[in-house]
Amino acid sequence: MNIQVLPEHKLSSVAPLKQCNVEKKDVELILVKDQNGVQYTSSSIIPTPGRHAGLARSTSEDDRETWGKKIDFLLSVIGFAVDLANVWRFPYLCYKNGGGAFLIPYILFLVIAGMPLFYMELALGQYNREGAATVWKICPVFKGVGYTVIIIALYVGFYYNVIIAWSLHYLFSSMTTELPWLNCGNIWNSENCTDPRYINGSFLGNGTSYAKYKITPAAEYYERGVLHLHESKGIQDLGLPRWELTLCLVVVVFILYFSLWKGVKSSGKVVYITATMPYVVLFVLLIRGITLPGSMDGIRAYLHIDFKRLNNLEVWIDAATQIFYSLGAGFGVLIAFASYNKFDNNCYRDALLTSTVNCVTSFFSGFAIFSVLGYMAYKHGVKIEDVATEGAGLVFIIYPEAISTLPGSTFWAIVFFIMLLTLGIDSAMGGMEAVLTGLTDDFKILKRNRKFFTFITAFGTFLIALFCITNGGIYVLTLLDKYAAGTSILFGVLIEAIGVSWFYGVDRFSEDIERMMGFKPGLYWRLCWKFVSPAFLLFVVIASAVKSSDLKYDDYIFPQWSNIVGWGVAMSSMLFVPCYAIYKFFSLPGTFKERIAYCITPEHEHHMAAEGNIRQFTLRHWLAI
Repeated sequence: MNIQVLPEHKLSSVAPLKQCNVEKKDVELILVKDQNGVQYTSSSIIPTPGRHAGLARSTSEDDRETWGKKIDFLLSVIGFAVDLANVWRFPYLCYKNGGGAFLIPYILFLVIAGMPLFYMELALGQYNREGAATVWKICPVFKGVGYTVIIIALYVGFYYNVIIAWSLHYLFSSMTTELPWLNCGNIWNSENCTDPRYINGSFLGNGTSYAKYKITPAAEYYERGVLHLHESKGIQDLGLPRWELTLCLVVVVFILYFSLWKGVKSSGKVVYITATMPYVVLFVLLIRGITLPGSMDGIRAYLHIDFKRLNNLEVWIDAATQIFYSLGAGFGVLIAFASYNKFDNNCYRDALLTSTVNCVTSFFSGFAIFSVLGYMAYKHGVKIEDVATEGAGLVFIIYPEAISTLPGSTFWAIVFFIMLLTLGIDSAMGGMEAVLTGLTDDFKILKRNRKFFTFITAFGTFLIALFCITNGGIYVLTLLDKYAAGTSILFGVLIEAIGVSWFYGVDRFSEDIERMMGFKPGLYWRLCWKFVSPAFLLFVVIASAVKSSDLKYDDYIFPQWSNIVGWGVAMSSMLFVPCYAIYKFFSLPGTFKERIAYCITPEHEHHMAAEGNIRQFTLRHWLAI
């Protein structure tokens, strides 16, 4: 049966009404054909006069795939948001920026900006049931933002998969009776390699941090045994890909492909393992960690409250940046995941639950990390600050070294690197799903060939990632990490927030949410969307630009041309915003004013723009909350 809305009542074709919100309407049945004794009819719904008539959807849109179960969606969102940064960045930032005092700006930014942005993206995707690009039928001129975040998600896959491959390499290397980073004397070790048992506070001397000491067996295994960094003179001298890491990268790409090739029906089952395993391992590591000598000193250092640090602007910048990147807003992933929800799903509750779980996980992981760092400081007779570090140095050097000294070290190493592997895999799955959903929704030929397109995307990321597993690959990875998703992603989300809150309108967006869930967002959320979140993002963008410095990796200073290449990578995604806006403007017919009207009016209201009824041209639209 073909359901049509009468032409004089042109409505949004975005999403269906909740069953409970539909009031009684007259239905007109018309006999249109009598063939072989079978009568075919068409029906038309006549809306009740004087009331917003609701929303209709075509049969093809009703056929959109949905999550098998609600828990599939929740675990996918949590798995994406809870990634390596929760373990290797937050605990160190918390310790460095005043311990418990750091939680004040962190929670503040979570409540006034993190959660509202998270909620906004989930609602945007669920209501429109589209990926990051086509969701902008609500304001066509902003479609370039969708392409920006899709390109950024693709760029991140180029190097993020490499970090997962490192974890897999370490996992395989851990399956021995003696961990390879325990002692010197291996083929990759230098003549200067020093047994950690002989390294203490007096050996290091003043001003030397143990975490920066690069001639321990663990540090040399990472930089010389895995990366082969000593065989490269810099980013201009990459060499060939390392075969061991290439095999690991192949395994990672295959896992991603077979997790995503059938859409959310397959990926929704994989996260049952990848999203829950890190919690089990973190708990086990914490229990083991607090039994070690010196562990309580580490935990006390982690929780030490220094309110004076809050007078430092850098602490607030770190909190704002961390909450933004931790929640993962702006990569198109939340929009993509939510687009597969049922229309009446309570995404408000989901946003509160998943964002809270993510931040609690970050805080909880700090106990597992700093209990071991306390043990390391005790073992070497140094201060916590001498062993505390972040990033790859923490999870691939300091923590593995601590594990290697424990009874049953092989078991603990395997457990730890399984955790890193699962933390990375579901985040990588989310990023690739954002690319796949965003482009398949925009180009129907790709949707019809989803499996082949998934293979091409996975294989393409594999080819680019090969540059990151050469002898000098860490330099390429550092460049991509700084520029691919730095200022560009902040810029993208800022434009997204402005597009939804100001051009589409917070009031209209709130009405969309009411149609889905039966209640309108409170004044607090509407104020955050309209004013606080854009102001927060503007603050983070400016802070990011001010704090930006030239590329460096430890003591290696990148050549100036590499910074230019980096900004080229960043601009290649950001330029989609103005370029698409210009293209859209000149591709539309009419006068200058008519083109502007079509650009900023939702597609389902273009008939109103043709009649000159453009709400964005009224003061009421811009003042509405």
